[in-house]
Amino acid sequence: MKEYITVIGGGLAGCEASYQIAKRGIKVKLYEMKPQEFSPAHSNKNLAEIVCSNSFKSNSITNACGLLKEELRRMDSLLIKIADKTSVPAGQALAVDREKFAEEVTKQIEQNPNIKVIREECTKIDEINGITVIATGPLTSKKMSQKIIEITEKERLAFYDAAAPIIEKDSINFDIAFYGDRYGKEGDSSYINLPMNKEEYENFYNELVNAEVVTLHDFEKKEIFEGCMPIEIMAKRGIDTIRFGPLKPVGFIDPRTNTRPYAIVQLRQDNNSGTLYNMVGFQTNLKFGEQKRVFSMIPGLENAEFIKYGVMHRNTFINSPELLDETYNLKENPNIYFAGQITGVEGYVESIASGLVAGINATIDLKNKSQTNKQAKLVFPKETVIGALSNYISTPNNNFQPMNANFRNSSSIRRKNKR
Repeated sequence: MKEYITVIGGGLAGCEASYQIAKRGIKVKLYEMKPQEFSPAHSNKNLAEIVCSNSFKSNSITNACGLLKEELRRMDSLLIKIADKTSVPAGQALAVDREKFAEEVTKQIEQNPNIKVIREECTKIDEINGITVIATGPLTSKKMSQKIIEITEKERLAFYDAAAPIIEKDSINFDIAFYGDRYGKEGDSSYINLPMNKEEYENFYNELVNAEVVTLHDFEKKEIFEGCMPIEIMAKRGIDTIRFGPLKPVGFIDPRTNTRPYAIVQLRQDNNSGTLYNMVGFQTNLKFGEQKRVFSMIPGLENAEFIKYGVMHRNTFINSPELLDETYNLKENPNIYFAGQITGVEGYVESIASGLVAGINATIDLKNKSQTNKQAKLVFPKETVIGALSNYISTPNNNFQPMNANFRNSSSIRRKNKR
C-alpha cells in the first residue's frame, strides 16, 4: 500500500486538500506545472494564484459565502486562515492582497514536512495506482483534460468567463471619485465610487455595447456562465440592466451634487498597499484597446492607468452529478477524487471547501486500507453550506452548470425562510 496521497494541481483546492491530508499525518505528493508551464490566465510561480478578483466575498454569516467561510474557519481551513491574514480593506467583504496571499500559501505548503511539491505537469493518472486528488482547476491543460476524459469516459464540459481590469489608484480623478458607504454601512468606505449622471451613463452605455470584442467560436458564445457575465453582454440585455446590477446607485449620494447618481461604478482595493483597484463587476472580453477607450469614459477614469486589462479564458468542468459522490470521490474509481472548480463549484471559497472535503475523505480512505475497523467517510450535512455544495455537485441534474454557494441549496435555511 502506498503511504502517500497524490494531489494534482497547486491551486486553492489542491493546496487545501494537501494541508488537510498532511495535518492528519499522511504524506502528500503535490504536483504543480508552474513555472514550467502556465495557463493562459496565470503568470505567477507561486501556488494558489488567484486571477479573476481578489475578493472572497462577504464575511457576513447572513450571506451564504460568509457562512461558508465561517464553517471553513471552524474546520481549520489553511487557506481561509491565510486569506484573513493577508486581507485588505473591502468593507464587509474579505478581499486579499493577491501577491501576499499566494506567497504565504506557498510558504506554508512548501515548509510542511508531510508535503512534497513537485514542479512538473502530471498527466499519468492511470499509472499512479494510489489515492489521487485531481484539482487541476478550470484551466486544466489539454493533456490533463484528455486524461480526465479517458478515466471518466465522459465528454468534458466547458464554459467561459472573464477577469476585470485593474487600475492604478494614483491615476483616478478624486475631484469626481469618492470613498463612500452604501446606505452608510459601517466599514464599506474602502470602496472608491465613480458617479455618473444620465447623459454620462448613456454615452458610456452606447460605446460599451458597440465596442469590439475578442472573436469567439460559435460554441464559446453559448457557454457564458451567468454568475460571471461579461459587462458588455449584460449591458446588451437592456439599457438599464447594468444600472440594476454592478452599476446600481442605490444607497449613495454624490457629494458634489448632494443627490443620488444615475449610475455608479465601484472600485475595490486589490493589494495591501492600496495602490491598485479593480473594477467591480467589470469582467470583460473587450479588446484591450477598447477597454482603455470605453472604460476611460467613466467619470474619474479619464486618465486611468490600466495595470491589467480584463481577459477572457476557458474554464473546464466535469459532469459531476454523473461522476462524483458527496465526498467528491469518483463513483467508478474509489481511488480518485476531484476538487475545485473542475467539479462545478464556482468561486474561491467554494473551491477551498471542496478541497477540504476531498482531502479529509481521501485520508480516511487511505487509513481504512490498513485498518480492521473502518472509519465512515465524512459527509457534511445538507444543512451546512459545505454539505449543500457537496450535495449539489453529486445530485442528478440534466442542466448542470457551475454554481456559487447560495441558500437555495440548503434545506434547513429554506425551511426557516418559509416560516
